[in-house]
Amino acid sequence: MMNQPAILVLADGTIYEGISIGATGDCVGELVFNTSLTGYQEMLTDPSYTRQIITLTTAHVGNTGCTHEDMESNKIWAAGLVLRHSSIIPSNYRSEQSLPDWLKKNGVVAIAEIDTRDLTLRLREHGAVGACISTDVENPELVLAKARAFSGLQGVDLALEVSRKTIERWHDGQGEWGRDSQPQQFHVVAYDFGVKHNILRILHDKGCHLTLVPAKTSAAEVLAMNPDGIFLSNGPGDPEACDYAIRATQEFLAQGIPLFGICLGFQILALACGGVTKKMKFGHHGANHPVIETEGKKRVFITSQNHGFAVDEASLPDCLAITHRSLFDNTLQGIRHKEKPAFGFQGHPEASPGPHDIEIIFNEFIQLMK
Repeated sequence: MMNQPAILVLADGTIYEGISIGATGDCVGELVFNTSLTGYQEMLTDPSYTRQIITLTTAHVGNTGCTHEDMESNKIWAAGLVLRHSSIIPSNYRSEQSLPDWLKKNGVVAIAEIDTRDLTLRLREHGAVGACISTDVENPELVLAKARAFSGLQGVDLALEVSRKTIERWHDGQGEWGRDSQPQQFHVVAYDFGVKHNILRILHDKGCHLTLVPAKTSAAEVLAMNPDGIFLSNGPGDPEACDYAIRATQEFLAQGIPLFGICLGFQILALACGGVTKKMKFGHHGANHPVIETEGKKRVFITSQNHGFAVDEASLPDCLAITHRSLFDNTLQGIRHKEKPAFGFQGHPEASPGPHDIEIIFNEFIQLMK
């Protein structure tokens, strides 16, 4: 049915009217906004967006359609999608189906024709909020009740929900989109807290033989694999709830094994060293976030970001040095252990979507393993 009406209801009672461009029904989650101009498919399939409804601030979405090649995991993890305008007819040689058709096929509820500028300003002023998208436009009070029933993400462990359940190998690189692939010479065990595929592709092309393990794999099991390095992946939810990962990371630090964390993995590293994390007002979600080095050349990188929690700088122990900061709000973006071969980055150096400025940080991990 074309132009089926839909509503977006915020927990504060605000109602936006639009049209459905996805599945019939409703979805509930934390409403956030992303300022990226491209990459809607990569965002929706990023496990870090679990239980979140994404508002895209760019006006036209869906121009390039959808293809299986742009999936960052094996399914859509985002709870829902909010747009200004959806392109029904894609125009791209790689497209396999339109965005609305892809959303419907995957059972994702989405709404278009929303004043996303007004919505974004509201989220910036009041912070991320529980919300519900629904095609049940005749019963807004029921939709509001669902939005208000959302309990938030603080204290919630979602890494276990999105993580793979078995130990697996990874053999794929970036192919035609990547640079020269290096022969596999380092055995890296990668914890899957919701890992994006492009992280694994880059590590593969950098010369890493990858073993992927479930989120709750013990340190003893990983150490028995005799890895050259350990990678802590991105993922959704509250990092403080991942106590099992914090304990394992503390053991790896004690053993002095090269360690690299991205996003949630960055936060887990900080927590393992004695730091504290906090919920952000509306988080960082976009592909245009400037980050500056605090050491060396003090270069500025334009980066991709997706997180709703941050490491509290005041809590950092003396053993950690700050390596990068956000130029938007001065929050921590990079840390390095002063005595152990361990470091982390809050943003997404693998991009997908986003710029590749900070991809060079993967080289630091390779150097630690040499």
